Amino acid sequence: MIYITRETHFCAAHKLWNEKWSKEKNFEVFGPCANENWHGHNFDMRVTVKGKPDPKTGFVINFKDLKQLVNEEIIYKVDHKNLNIDVPFLEGKLTSCETLVVEFWNILAPKILKMTDGQVALHCIKLTETKNNYAEYYGE
Repeated sequence: MIYITRETHFCAAHKLWNEKWSKEKNFEVFGPCANENWHGHNFDMRVTVKGKPDPKTGFVINFKDLKQLVNEEIIYKVDHKNLNIDVPFLEGKLTSCETLVVEFWNILAPKILKMTDGQVALHCIKLTETKNNYAEYYGE
């Protein structure tokens, strides 16, 4: 089994806010990330897939095809957007790094299987929010 990774980048604004809580409770839990005027991040995302190389190409998956899929399904929809307002697949969800990585997985995993006729699977998505904070998801 070989694992290959495509790294990409996007910028987005959001705020962490639970509508069921008071303003005070939101600030107690989320601190400055509950800023009513939003805040932003320069996200880095690593998408890792696994499979066996195709004997005709030597590729597990063509990096160009993986790039196109990630861009069309995720990056073009979140880059320079307000994640709480502008992204339909995040509507009504807390936009934590953990939520984002799971939602990205839910979009990409079945599409990768389909585009490779089940020969390649999504292994991991690592979403870095700051140089010190990231979330990894393995579809569990």
